Amino acid sequence: MQPLARLCLIPLLLASPAWLFAADTTPRPTPVTRTEMKRLLEDMKQRTPRISLPPLTAEELQATEKEPNARGYETRLRTLYLPGTELRGYINFGGSPPRRPGAPPPRFTLEPDPTVTLDYGFKTKLFWIASRANNCQYCLGHQESKLLAVGLTDDDLGALDTHWEHFPENEQAAFAFARRLTLEPHRLSDADLDRCRKFYTDLQILEMALSVGGNNAINRWKEGVGVPQSTNGGNFGGASAESEHSYLTPTSDQFATAASKVARVPTGNANQKLAVTALDRPALESADEVARQLDLAQNRQARLPLASEEQTRKVLGDLVPAGPVPAWMRLLANYPGAGLRTAKTFAATEQQTDLSPLTRARLAWVVARQDRAWYALGEARARLRALGQTDPQIAALDAGGAGLDVKDRALLVVARNLAASPVVLTDAEFDKALQLNSPRDLVQTVHYVAMRALFDRFTEAAAPALDR
Repeated sequence: MQPLARLCLIPLLLASPAWLFAADTTPRPTPVTRTEMKRLLEDMKQRTPRISLPPLTAEELQATEKEPNARGYETRLRTLYLPGTELRGYINFGGSPPRRPGAPPPRFTLEPDPTVTLDYGFKTKLFWIASRANNCQYCLGHQESKLLAVGLTDDDLGALDTHWEHFPENEQAAFAFARRLTLEPHRLSDADLDRCRKFYTDLQILEMALSVGGNNAINRWKEGVGVPQSTNGGNFGGASAESEHSYLTPTSDQFATAASKVARVPTGNANQKLAVTALDRPALESADEVARQLDLAQNRQARLPLASEEQTRKVLGDLVPAGPVPAWMRLLANYPGAGLRTAKTFAATEQQTDLSPLTRARLAWVVARQDRAWYALGEARARLRALGQTDPQIAALDAGGAGLDVKDRALLVVARNLAASPVVLTDAEFDKALQLNSPRDLVQTVHYVAMRALFDRFTEAAAPALDR
């Protein structure tokens, strides 16, 4: 068994929030019940960020007089180490919340795309499911607030975790799709899509895959850099920036102790308040099996629509390279607004970074291997070969990058664990990588892994043939 396939044992009871967020060799536990989940969401407000930031400069202090949020941990991380990127780049397909009378303006608004047809509240439910499955307690808290703001009750949220029969059949099919795409992208099957096709068009299924893929990306960003929970619950639902907020609200008896059916709870832990958090992706396949799977992917037929090359060039413009148009771009070109924004985000991720082309290609390989995302893996292999890497050197990445510099191997550990499940990247592993690399390298690595998590999910949901 690989070291990464270990079961991460942790105490089943927490002594204090301080213990919860201390640098440790074990990941945070998974709350089994709604009552315990709320407690951990509230404890997230005391989280210690993973990267210490330098004092504010005189220029920053002057700028934050007009925009106080610019002093925030996450905003400064991106300003200092990811210039030119936006947080909304992860969620171009999430939609914008409806404006409520008397509520402050939303932090993020997206230009409407007429081809993006699914409801904001519905996709927020999918975001909740992805965050619950990934145990991303930061994002889960924000989705709770957003769903309450669009009219769901606390009991509705309890049912979203434990009783899907409370919801219409079409939503249940989408919930199962979102959970599978989040936790087991390698097991997403034609049957999963066919269940959704009873209620949704193929373009709507692709929209769901892009939206849920973005949810997985932002889960990895928030968890990777260790963003503390907002004291006001994210300023959703009309609360002002100064409003105090608590997740410790009453829970009805029906849902207080019911075990989650969304979170990954190991067998035997369903009756516990907290469960161990396990990294249980299957062991990586042999090099021969990888080659066989990539050969099979060369001739498969896409399960979801590919825009024509002509349409793709019209929608994405100069982003499209000369020669045959990559399939991933043809998927995005189905959506002239959101697809173009997402393609620009991918371009910025490759261009506006200090990580070398070889480092980025290695990271892409490592993330795709965890997801068994064969289209993405074929793309990463092509990049690595173009950069002079031999097949044995590429295969060595599966064993932690034997022969690489220790600082590069530490980045691969961050990428591998963060790709497999956001929370199993421990503070200790992150700290080790940070001791060997600069904060800029770590922030850009986390962002790159997040974007590849999105790339893997929408391309593998569609399953196009490898680009030639």
